[in-house]
Amino acid sequence: MFLPFFENLRKAGIPVSLREYLTFLEAMKQGLATYDVEAFYYLARVSMVKDERNIDKFDRAFAASFKGLEEISFQQVMEAVDIPGDWLEKMAEKHLSPEEMAEIEALGGFDKLMETLRERLKEQQGRHQGGNKWIGTAGTSPFGAYGYNPEGVRIGQKESRHQRAVKVWDKREFRNLDDTVELGTRNIKVALKRLRRWAREGAAEELDLDGTIRATAEHGYLDVKTRPERHNAVKVLLFLDVGGSMDPHIKVVEELFSAARAEFKHLEYYYFHNCLYEGVWRDNRRRWDQQTPTHEVLRTYGPDYKCIFVGDASMSPYEIAYPGGANEHWNQEAGQVWLQRARAQWTSNLWINPVPEKYWDYTHSIGMIREIFEDAMVPMTLAGLEQGMRALTR
Repeated sequence: MFLPFFENLRKAGIPVSLREYLTFLEAMKQGLATYDVEAFYYLARVSMVKDERNIDKFDRAFAASFKGLEEISFQQVMEAVDIPGDWLEKMAEKHLSPEEMAEIEALGGFDKLMETLRERLKEQQGRHQGGNKWIGTAGTSPFGAYGYNPEGVRIGQKESRHQRAVKVWDKREFRNLDDTVELGTRNIKVALKRLRRWAREGAAEELDLDGTIRATAEHGYLDVKTRPERHNAVKVLLFLDVGGSMDPHIKVVEELFSAARAEFKHLEYYYFHNCLYEGVWRDNRRRWDQQTPTHEVLRTYGPDYKCIFVGDASMSPYEIAYPGGANEHWNQEAGQVWLQRARAQWTSNLWINPVPEKYWDYTHSIGMIREIFEDAMVPMTLAGLEQGMRALTR
């Protein structure tokens, strides 16, 4: 009976295997999600989704597969109300408060509730808005949608207004992890983790549980062992384009910078405008009187750093190709010269572009930067950033 669900997952692009599907069926056979729709959802998700990027795709496939459970027509309700009474009682025990359970008992219990629903369906011929008797919406009848009644049976409602019914798949809390959306701080961190290389550094600060167990067994008494904390050993040098055409991208660049600072212990950063020239800066308010010579940056940071440029690469081609082409000052050497020097010093390098990839071919300077970086340019999406992180780890 779950085969259409399995097929919808595959159509949604989720790489669920037959083995995972059989594991899910075995779990259902063992009764791990009996009487509980929410438990059924989580059981299916944990069985068949192994990558957090696919959770939102799973939610959409789940909704498409089981939308009939929430969008029941009047003609279909007569079948729906034949749900076994013990299922309803189990759901009530899980989701209703003692006060709400007492109100249901005062009406005669679930049997009386479902019997009344059948009678109302026979009497009513169409949709009813408001009120406290007919099956409809925005009222206080026990049956219908968009209203309020603690012992209600929801019919034809796409979402819960009073959180009395659980539809976690409609919340789509993981939509920003989808690898087709633009980045936010949360999923930037997820993507940057692909670049982690762990090493233990510093003084012993954390409990070494395995070492403590082993030493205690060997010595016959409690022998507590500690070890240095693990830190991300990757070194990152970040160059951030600011001003001009980058202004619309300020928010996402700030999120990238925030996520990078949280993920990497060894992170250095500098700002530039449009293209790399002879000077960069740390504080945009002091960009003219406190610049750091780019030659100094090249001498300071060794080739073990991962070098990442973040910018829209959108400028006059002269700013890249010719001396004096910069729009804010006279540059003695062309921007491409400085970019080539940076790539020679930090051979593991990448350019992240916040402009959607489908527009790259419309801007000549983007093509020039891509050529300089030998196509090591990725869009600022989760898929693009993960592609870039993989390239940096080679």
